Amino acid sequence: RSFPPRSYLLGSWRYLLLLRWLQGSCLARSNGASFSGAVIPLSMDKSLWVAFCLGTALFLLDEPNRAAAAENGDGTSKDTDSARGGGKDLPMLYVTTILEDPYVMAKGTELEGYCIDLLEKLSEMLHFRYKVGVVKDGKYGTLSTNGNWSGMIGEIVRKEADLAVAPLTITSAREDVVDFTQPFLHTGIGILLEKDTILEDASLFHFLAPFSKEMWAGILAAYVISSLCLFLAARVSPCEWDGNEDTPFTFLNSFWFGAGSLALQGAVPPPKSLSVQIISAIWWLFSIVLLTAYIAGFSFVLESDSDQLSIQTFEDLVKQRHLEFGTMAVSSTLLYFKNSKNPIQQMVYESMNKKKDTVFAQNYQEAIQRVLNSNYAFIGETVSQDLAVARHCNLIRTPEVLGARGFGIATPQGSPWTNKLSVAILKLGEAGDLDYLRSKWWESSCSQDDHDKWSPLKPQALGGIFLILALGLAIGMLVAVIELSKKSRRTADQEKKSCCSVFTEELSQRFRPREIRKQETAGKSKP
Repeated sequence: RSFPPRSYLLGSWRYLLLLRWLQGSCLARSNGASFSGAVIPLSMDKSLWVAFCLGTALFLLDEPNRAAAAENGDGTSKDTDSARGGGKDLPMLYVTTILEDPYVMAKGTELEGYCIDLLEKLSEMLHFRYKVGVVKDGKYGTLSTNGNWSGMIGEIVRKEADLAVAPLTITSAREDVVDFTQPFLHTGIGILLEKDTILEDASLFHFLAPFSKEMWAGILAAYVISSLCLFLAARVSPCEWDGNEDTPFTFLNSFWFGAGSLALQGAVPPPKSLSVQIISAIWWLFSIVLLTAYIAGFSFVLESDSDQLSIQTFEDLVKQRHLEFGTMAVSSTLLYFKNSKNPIQQMVYESMNKKKDTVFAQNYQEAIQRVLNSNYAFIGETVSQDLAVARHCNLIRTPEVLGARGFGIATPQGSPWTNKLSVAILKLGEAGDLDYLRSKWWESSCSQDDHDKWSPLKPQALGGIFLILALGLAIGMLVAVIELSKKSRRTADQEKKSCCSVFTEELSQRFRPREIRKQETAGKSKP
């Protein structure tokens, strides 16, 4: 298909000259002469000459393979023949790929990475041999103005390779010219940022952050209900209220008592009846648990800045002005924003297109360095951004993800290997092998604390203490009613009245307006 390499031609000329020299030497020796001072023994007969010619021919036939190996000695190829040491009867597939960490990486003269491990597992399942080569132009594959495809897609279209195993995004344009297998990795489009460039100052009400809005509403409701129960129990219980207005647990004092307990300011005034003591004790317990949870949460808030990111969505990215943002110069991500009908995504594309000379990156390594070293946000595949976050602890990916997509293996249209590879990929996913490869090559160098995401505490987290408080308040009110009923029974026995009527009268007397009670007291004091 192509001309022999130059090293092969030079080697062939060297051995032809050596052959002619030996032939001339043998003829000269048979005539009793010498050649260039070399004496050839008479024992070199015809059989030795045949053996020499055969060995020389075998050496020359193997010369192209050695020459090709010498020219490919840049560590960007992999051959399963040498790795397995056999299997000549298995079909050979030629695989094109691209160097990108951690999918395919050069390590000495060998290739390694996620895609290489995946290819090895597929070859074991489907029983084929393979040779891997790096794509010549270093591109994934785009359609040029003259209608030709570049990169790995172009090599598949021209049938220079049987498979393209790489982080190759499945798109409709590529699906028109090649076939794709089932995705072996699922991804989307996200924003990669440096933490220090997008931190915003804490708000004036940042001290409320440890608890959610629902939690604060629950605390307020618990405070109001507990203070009301304290007031009612003190008014119903005969030990706390004897008919005058000098009882310490008035309406306002009850609320003040609850607020003081939240601040751990002690028990003033001291409760006398059992019912008020029960309610006070259960409220103190609630206050201690609540304060402990708040202090722990607030200390975590002060150490964590995950809730202070000024850029959470693509809309936030477009509206800000202190960060430049871009994507890969020739990529499916850029094409996604170009064809999108969403107004925000159109604004993203227009902003990048205006600064296309400065904001586009040629590869992921360049993009990551720009994010680390300048005010730059990179828009790209989330799976690759997750790798950058795992290896650079100062990077973070925003929560919003657009355009769910996947990485697949490309094959020529109509290839019998497409369906076989798809089934094998599904089996690897069901067996957990794909998750294992993901965890192997996406292993984080950051401490686990760096990835702990904090969220405000919700009522469900402290549901138990709210339940205990409700039970304590119910028990306290029940004890207050029992105390009043005991007094009513004694009064009924003394005055020979019905216990229920005395009980009802006692209750009505305790909750009558102050003016009416004063009038009744004045009427009773008159002769």
